[in-house]
Amino acid sequence: MIQMVDVEKIKWDATYDTVVLGFGGAGATAARFAADAGAKVLLTDVAPNGHEGGNTRYSAQLIGTGDNFDELKTYYQNLTAPMQLDETMVNTYVKGMANMRQYVRDYLDVEPFSFKKNFDLDSTDVNIKDAIFEYPEYDGVKSYDFTTVHGGFFDAALWKILRQKVVDRSDKIDVWLEAPAKHLIQDPITKAVVGVQIERHEKRVNVRALNGVVMAMGGFENNPEQVQDYLGAARLAPLGTLYNRGDGIRMAEEVGADLWHMQNYEALGMLHGLAFDVPAGERARLIVNAWPELSHGSIITVGDDGSRYFKEDEQNRHGHIYDHGTWRVPRTNVHPYLVFDQAQLDRFNQAENLPYADFLKTLLKADTLADLATQMGADGEILTQTITDFNTFAAQGRDYAYGRQADSMTAFGDGPYYAAALTHDILNTQGGPRRNAQAEILDSDQRPIPHLYGAGELGGICANQYQGGGNLAECLIFGKIAGENAAKPKADSPQAMVNDATTSASQKTTTLGGDNLAAADDLSTIELGSNQYLGTSANGIGGQIVVRITYANDKLQQVEVVRQSESADVGQAALDELPAQMVQANSADVDVVSGASTTSRALKSAVQDALSKVTA
Repeated sequence: MIQMVDVEKIKWDATYDTVVLGFGGAGATAARFAADAGAKVLLTDVAPNGHEGGNTRYSAQLIGTGDNFDELKTYYQNLTAPMQLDETMVNTYVKGMANMRQYVRDYLDVEPFSFKKNFDLDSTDVNIKDAIFEYPEYDGVKSYDFTTVHGGFFDAALWKILRQKVVDRSDKIDVWLEAPAKHLIQDPITKAVVGVQIERHEKRVNVRALNGVVMAMGGFENNPEQVQDYLGAARLAPLGTLYNRGDGIRMAEEVGADLWHMQNYEALGMLHGLAFDVPAGERARLIVNAWPELSHGSIITVGDDGSRYFKEDEQNRHGHIYDHGTWRVPRTNVHPYLVFDQAQLDRFNQAENLPYADFLKTLLKADTLADLATQMGADGEILTQTITDFNTFAAQGRDYAYGRQADSMTAFGDGPYYAAALTHDILNTQGGPRRNAQAEILDSDQRPIPHLYGAGELGGICANQYQGGGNLAECLIFGKIAGENAAKPKADSPQAMVNDATTSASQKTTTLGGDNLAAADDLSTIELGSNQYLGTSANGIGGQIVVRITYANDKLQQVEVVRQSESADVGQAALDELPAQMVQANSADVDVVSGASTTSRALKSAVQDALSKVTA
């Protein structure tokens, strides 16, 4: 926080009506609606160009929707029970979900797609029905639905629309990327937040916000210290963006904000929200497909000491599993493992697909369980007893420890034995500065901090049990509220802080310009040689993919990816592998890369576009 007694001497490097911190779904929404309300807006993000989007970019693109307000409110209150939330806040959120289809029509300019009514369940091996009705035992659940902007998911379609709405308003919205916010600037007398200190081109600049600041910076899943302090986990591997680093928590605390929901987070994927281990700082692989070999057969999951700690064949609910009448994310372990025998390895070898391409290359192997435990860093006696107990359960047809289904258990044979390193993953955190129904951030006395607003996962409304689609709905609902309220001129603006260079944004605005987000669409700078053609596709996870092909003598001779913003840990595999396969096949029609299907299809589409210009 920057507080100065002689505040009128602050040197403002730029002045805007509204400053929005965070260019994800909530921030893009807030900036767009602030601009539509007449504000000159600065939208800033720590991520570099092509990697903005926060968790919205990586999400399934499913927006929580309700068919009936009263039923949906009942369902949501069942999800949060026994926690008590402000009813006005709950009503605002639920009303927004009940009106979500109209929101999508009016503001995203597409016809909403209902997953409950229109999605072809046979088109995917992801269990969409269980995802829609995530808590089927709760009253009101049948009122829930997913709205999407088309008939697909996990393809960044929603994010690309939200981003384009910002690009379309480039005359009203300046965007700064690789520009992390460092401190809020707060008037020491009125406590109003009147600006932000931002790092821009390796310099710190003071940006005046005449009407309001919106904090939409996402959670703290990439901040190891905050993960340990608030979630009690030694480490969680992120599934979404790598740029949610908890800066909003620190900045909110500096200005006296109250915090809520700090212990709440969501996981996703196989088992109860586990992933195969990755180095610290890397994104984990999200596996939501059905892999029965991970929980059926002579295979178990064990924690740090070598003992089991949950029911492996249980369908998790965003990482939550059943726990004495409610659903919770289980206590994490530092180095959990999958442990299995030779017969189970043979099952993996015979399976049509493996959990990921290099799965078999990463396994630990030992002839005895004691030796395997040593490699795992576990207790050999405990692991041996765990397998002995499991074999007894399998023989008797009842898992007395955790209730795993009898037909999912097969007794372990003699060695060799194998182990695959796992890690607990994290989809997103919910905790952050408390806000009210007007998206105003509150102080420790539950009073609004003047001119400060919040939206999205930084201080999200979701608590306790989480229903998929809730966070994206919140981004759209409270992003709109925050943006519109932060755009309104404030009668209590401390004009003493405004020097002679900045009287009001409507009279004189000083800006530093913005990054050109549309520059990637300009293909005129890409050189073409003889027999070379450009092709594009806007369907990548990161937006546009541009390829340059060389085609001569009826043969595709080369495929080059000249522009792309795909995820290096997922989509890059398709970009690396498919061009050579296309050249060999003399066609864009090659198989997609497992785990990178969206990028694969976009690349194929770009090459097909280039090939169409050959015949033209």
